[in-house]
Amino acid sequence: MAYVEAEYFGGVGEQRAAVWDGGALVLGPLHLEEGQPFGPAGSPLSQALRRLGVVASAGEDEFSAVGLGRHRHRDAWTG
Repeated sequence: MAYVEAEYFGGVGEQRAAVWDGGALVLGPLHLEEGQPFGPAGSPLSQALRRLGVVASAGEDEFSAVGLGRHRHRDAWTG
């Protein structure tokens, strides 16, 4: 199970992520503060999704690979 959070406005923001397996924390908690660059392992969200088995194609990240972009706007969740 994973917890992922992205808070962005105008391209600036933060990310948080953690992953559990069998009730044990196996990744994180990770936090990328506003203005921090992604490290060599990638963003917290990408790391968590990879831990869950997501494989991104060339030219995309794990966020795009699983279609999370369709959930960017909360007001569209219920429509």
